[in-house]
Amino acid sequence: MKVLVLNSGSSSQKCRLYQVAPGAPLDPPPALWRAEIEWAATDSSASLRIENASGVRYNERIEAKTRAAAVERMLRGLWEGAAPAVRAPSEIQAVGHRIVHGGAEFRAPALIDERVLQAIARHAEIAPLHNRSEIEGVRLVEKFIGAVPQVAVFDTAFHRTLPRPATVYPGPYAWLDEGIERYGFHGINHRYCAERAERMLGKNSADLRVVTCHLGNGCSLAAVHGGHSVDTTMGFTPLEGLMMGTRSGSVDPGILIHLARKHGYTPDDLDRILNRESGLLGLSGVSSDLREVLAAARQGHSRAQLAFDVFLHRLRAGIGWMLASLGGLDALVFTAGIGENSSDVRAGACEPFAFLGLRLDPVKNADPAGDADIAMADSSIRVLVIRAQEDWAIARECRRLLESSAG
Repeated sequence: MKVLVLNSGSSSQKCRLYQVAPGAPLDPPPALWRAEIEWAATDSSASLRIENASGVRYNERIEAKTRAAAVERMLRGLWEGAAPAVRAPSEIQAVGHRIVHGGAEFRAPALIDERVLQAIARHAEIAPLHNRSEIEGVRLVEKFIGAVPQVAVFDTAFHRTLPRPATVYPGPYAWLDEGIERYGFHGINHRYCAERAERMLGKNSADLRVVTCHLGNGCSLAAVHGGHSVDTTMGFTPLEGLMMGTRSGSVDPGILIHLARKHGYTPDDLDRILNRESGLLGLSGVSSDLREVLAAARQGHSRAQLAFDVFLHRLRAGIGWMLASLGGLDALVFTAGIGENSSDVRAGACEPFAFLGLRLDPVKNADPAGDADIAMADSSIRVLVIRAQEDWAIARECRRLLESSAG
């Protein structure tokens, strides 16, 4: 089955085409086709990159007055242009969409119909940059590919197994009636990594206690016991929890009251500060990219060093929080851009847990090859680096849902 995956971000649009075998195996095959759009921050242009399975690459700078126009150009690249993958849109048998916020009602992937789209639209108030662009993606597929089954795969669904005390905020009880509770995010990749860890370690998931560290521009942790999420760091929105690239993570809410009273900040002002002007960028003044922050710190940039130190402090604290929810730990998993590529972060995150018998292998940590166990042989806790395969996980869910529906 040829499955197309659309992964919409606030400033990018990723797309992958996979051939998914019956049974939807866990290990990902190479993509048949991949494309990515990145919108410029200062004008209406965008960069489009396409590559097919034959290694043919195509790069283009396009004028994108609307997001829809750019995504249309990308979709057409599937069957026309310099690097196509299919002869016609009819060869695509299913389309999967990453949906950031599914609220309380979606505990599993869902075939998209008008009812599902209305539910996704209701949650756009909480995740406006993502949910709205994801709905737009569904409509564009209907227009340019046709009546193909489309599947919504929700970032929040994996965390619907959290116990009630982990989801409820200690505010007025009326908040619950408004749907104000902890949902968690990055669930697609957290689930994939927990399943991959089980395979790598050869253990039964029922007995496995794993902390998955999704560390990229957005960062979150999940405590996974028996294959189920039992705690996570993100909450009502993707702003809660760890320090991130441009997001603050958790801060004392009294700070926001203070800023509103002293400076007259509006909700939009606070939204901008917390989501776009904080985190690594806000503290370092250098960049939201940890690589650039570390490079500056090594050259003696004091604010960059502070930003890295705070990032690491909060990551360690978050891992401790997840440990308490699990009551022990079998494996610590690092994934996503920072988790996969920063040996400094992995070493710093593991260091305080030596008292538990965790021993990192410095040679393996310096250069892990693909998915790898980078702990010493006698370490009581395994430390895994697992490549994020969010798009493949979505493609698998599409095949599994359509197979079960057909059955």
